[in-house]
Amino acid sequence: MSWTPATASDAASRAAWRRQQVLPLAACVLALLLVGAATFTRTWHALEFKTFDVLTALTAPQRTALPVVILAIDEPTFQELQQAWPFPRSVHAALLQRLHAEGAAAVGLDIVFADPSTEAEDAALDRAIAGAGPVVLAATREKIDSSNAALWMEVLPLPRFLDAGADAGDAGVEPHDDFVVRRAPVAREGFALRLAQRAAEARGQRQALHHFDWIGYRGARGTFDTRSYYQALEPGLLPAGFFKGKIVLVGRSARTATELTRAQADLFNSPFGTAGGERLFPGVELQATLVDNYLTGGGLRSVSEGWTLALTALLLPVLLWASRRLHPAGAAALTAALVVAMGLVSWGLFAHFRLWWPPLLPAAAAVAIYAAAALMAYALVRQRARQTRAMLAQYLPPAVVSRLIAHPELMRLGGEAREVTLMFTDLANFTTLSEQLSAEQTVEVLTGYFNAMTPIVHATGGTVDKFIGDAVMAFWGAPLDDPQHAANAVRAAIAMQQAMQALVADLRARGLPPIHMRIGLHTGRVVVGNVGSEQRFSYTAIGDAVNLAARLEGANKAFGTGILLSAATAAQLPPTVALRALDDVIVKGKTAPVRVFTPCDDAAVGQASQAALDAFHSRDWDGATQSLAQVLQRQPGDLAALRLQERVAVARALPEGTDWSPAVALDKL
Repeated sequence: MSWTPATASDAASRAAWRRQQVLPLAACVLALLLVGAATFTRTWHALEFKTFDVLTALTAPQRTALPVVILAIDEPTFQELQQAWPFPRSVHAALLQRLHAEGAAAVGLDIVFADPSTEAEDAALDRAIAGAGPVVLAATREKIDSSNAALWMEVLPLPRFLDAGADAGDAGVEPHDDFVVRRAPVAREGFALRLAQRAAEARGQRQALHHFDWIGYRGARGTFDTRSYYQALEPGLLPAGFFKGKIVLVGRSARTATELTRAQADLFNSPFGTAGGERLFPGVELQATLVDNYLTGGGLRSVSEGWTLALTALLLPVLLWASRRLHPAGAAALTAALVVAMGLVSWGLFAHFRLWWPPLLPAAAAVAIYAAAALMAYALVRQRARQTRAMLAQYLPPAVVSRLIAHPELMRLGGEAREVTLMFTDLANFTTLSEQLSAEQTVEVLTGYFNAMTPIVHATGGTVDKFIGDAVMAFWGAPLDDPQHAANAVRAAIAMQQAMQALVADLRARGLPPIHMRIGLHTGRVVVGNVGSEQRFSYTAIGDAVNLAARLEGANKAFGTGILLSAATAAQLPPTVALRALDDVIVKGKTAPVRVFTPCDDAAVGQASQAALDAFHSRDWDGATQSLAQVLQRQPGDLAALRLQERVAVARALPEGTDWSPAVALDKL
């Protein structure tokens, strides 16, 4: 299969299409992997837990249908009883007797009675437990650190209390790093679970208890009916029969009591603190919440992670499609809508179905996918802009490219009249050279020539208008203003002739005939702009000045020069640019003569040439001949001097009174 430019273009298009399809997908997958890695960090878990707290605060009903009463061992209790902690066990015995007498369904003492006190005190509590209804005592676990490992030891109530009929349950919970308890206890014989079981049995309920993964808080601190411990001991402070049929929990709930502070008060942080509620939450109220969840089904179950992963995977094609088909603002709006929708779904599941579905992963995945797709789209746009810039830079200098990219409105049909300096170049003897080369070699030589000349034009602020065979058209002074456009054009012409030496040397080394470049320069007003049709146009210059520059390029052959510039260009050059005046020519269709110049470093030649022209114009044939002889002495065989010498001889031979003009028609050279 042969390779053609069209084949290369198709291959490049297919490669670009694959990049546009594969790179955004790869970026989005990488973003998902980064989000997945983030889910293993503590920061991620903290954010998920804060989401749980916010939903808890928004959906908590602030009430419970379960008849639960908390007897709080609080500051008023210490003031009234005037007892140090721990209270004598006879005090707890009196409480149990009062609760039994009023018909409490079940009593949970969130107090660990692991160590014996006096025999009388223990016996009093023993008898109260035996004579009361269902009683559940708290057990706990203590961590013992050794040199080899950390061991957990179960701390149970005294056996005599268990033998008296009390049940024991582990009252321990596992708060997260922020000391908020959210997960349900994992202990099979938990304190709240045992109390719920005994309460259900006492109330004649036969249905199984509800199991859950996450605690469903009913409200902030004080949501459950809470009374001070001492109120249940002193007659008349609570209505008669107040405890009938109720589940009673007894535990510490003090904020400032020094006795409880020394005893490491049973307090945790509240999830309602995130929403501005009270920060502390007593352990006994946490146990009441667990009892409520077991008996009423108020706890929450986790949604399977498979659903979260499936939704996250579904987001990838949806948002990729949106990034390709929608405006960036539309894709951002869709992403925001999905994030809000996921938040609302999580709230709905939490509030109405008691399901905990963390929306953080799919929400973060949606944002990450959108961000990755947007970033890749931006990168591809920048890449296309760079490619466009590189393509335009083949024809225009960097400043012009930057202006066109910054102001695309300039890329429209139309132009403006400006004074510019125009350049035309041509390669002499190129036809002979191309006859000795293959087509590929001819293109190779031209490519080397254009590659050498174009940077010089751009470096001096010029614009390459077009390549015409082996010719180059360029101009200075547009589209950007350049007060020194004439000087920059001449400087470029001299540098281009110097660059030709390396190209000619390479051709000679290859045994090929040399080529020479001719350059014509002229300064004048032209129309510069985008000229063409709506389907295809180019930035170019149009006007008589363009034609004169082209004709001056060809006139180099008659004068034996490599650079020929008009008087209009020479007039704008600084004194540091040394020129040699050659002759006065008349362009076809014009009547006014134009003096032409060429750069010349030999001041004596320049002065002699100017003197010869002055003498010629004043019909001083001898003076003109003498000055031309000086030029030929310094530059033997100079074609411009020889041609002017011939014109002097012709003019000298004319009969007296014959019409004569010192200028010569350019098309006759």
